[in-house]
Amino acid sequence: MGTRSWHSLPEYQALRALMESGTTSKAAVRLGLSQSAISRSIASLESRTGMMLFERDGGRLKPTSEAAQLNRRLDPLFEALDRIDGPPAPAQETLRLVAPPTYAHRYLVRHVASFLHANPHYFVSLEVASSEEVIRGIQELRFDLGLTGVELSRERVKLIPFRISKAVCAMPKSHPLAQKDSIGPEDLHDQPMIALTHRHARRAQLDRVFTNSRSTPRIVAEASTSFAAVDLAKEGLGLTVVNPFPVVQYRSDDLIFRIFTPTIEYRSYFATQETQHSPAIARAFMRHLRLHTLKTPFTSLADHSN
Repeated sequence: MGTRSWHSLPEYQALRALMESGTTSKAAVRLGLSQSAISRSIASLESRTGMMLFERDGGRLKPTSEAAQLNRRLDPLFEALDRIDGPPAPAQETLRLVAPPTYAHRYLVRHVASFLHANPHYFVSLEVASSEEVIRGIQELRFDLGLTGVELSRERVKLIPFRISKAVCAMPKSHPLAQKDSIGPEDLHDQPMIALTHRHARRAQLDRVFTNSRSTPRIVAEASTSFAAVDLAKEGLGLTVVNPFPVVQYRSDDLIFRIFTPTIEYRSYFATQETQHSPAIARAFMRHLRLHTLKTPFTSLADHSN
């Protein structure tokens, strides 16, 4: 009696996603799975069919002719599934995302775009709000996922570590202090400086550093976001001390960033609902940010258990 053949839809989905995206990381984001789950599905499919489906070509996986033939034979199956499911409802796979201006306007906009290009069946609703409103919105179930740089403890809200950063001093490339490897508070005595506004959580901490060092910068302007502060520095108004994430990723060609000592540490968090399981699209977007956020000398990926 011959061995009965069987079929695995997840394996076929992994094959299709990998052929269209070219890498296990992109296929994983597309399906909301881990890279290891994609690799296991492909290995199982190869073992079951007795065919080699992919060959490594540099950093990408190149499908073999057998993979292309199998993928073509799967077209009727996926077309039938599409007819059964009907047209997807836009709200069915919607990510309700919220973040403060520093994260939202440049950093998240770019990554939302790349996420949706890789996952055209998803829909993202992005709202810009204060850090307090980010946490309140998650707590009240108005959003699925938030990004915040303020550790606000609230009932029913879970903060998942994302990035760790160390304060930097930003200045024009022509500034005399740009020749130094690091900048201390004594270097900024009587220097024109753009400060964060007093309502910003880190302003008081930085003021104490200057007071303890008996250093008095000359505050010439204030800004409520790090992007505004470094843009004012770019215009030649003075220096500024800020959290380098994510601003350094977008201003490294215009300004010089030097580590500020003593160390002031910043943490960025994903905010999710503690009492409810995060939807697959939220988990997929968190993975997307962890995979595709540019590396810099001033920030690193935080340990996480999610």
